[in-house]
Amino acid sequence: MNLEHSVIITPKPEKVTIKKVSKFKNCAMKFVYLLTFVALGYDVWSEIINPSEVWGGYDGVVYSFWAAYAALMGLGIRYPLKMLPLLLLQLFYKSVWLLGIYLPLSMQGQLDTASEGFLMPFAIAIPLDLIAIPWRYVYRNYIQKLFRFS
Repeated sequence: MNLEHSVIITPKPEKVTIKKVSKFKNCAMKFVYLLTFVALGYDVWSEIINPSEVWGGYDGVVYSFWAAYAALMGLGIRYPLKMLPLLLLQLFYKSVWLLGIYLPLSMQGQLDTASEGFLMPFAIAIPLDLIAIPWRYVYRNYIQKLFRFS
């Protein structure tokens, strides 16, 4: 083989992205991961191990999702930036629930006990997520890249 005619193709270097966040944001993210891992994990895994009632198929899917979600939040304690999409998911689904489910039910006077029970944890989690999420990092590493077409 003649090495003089070999061609080495190297990928185009990407623009520099932010890879670090402030110590405060890092600690805040770890706190939210830990809080979710412990609180949600305890509730969900306790129910999976010792169910309080017979579940339907939908309940099984919900508990399985939350159990996996809580376990993955545990990874966020060690890898806060790599698991950042979980915090975004948490912020978005809780915000959608608050605005799209809770508020309409509340305005119609149709709140049930289950919906009322979700309000406090969600009302606490949303501001914590808004504080903990490193928004500059999200913008530079997710949103800005989303609209780059070259």
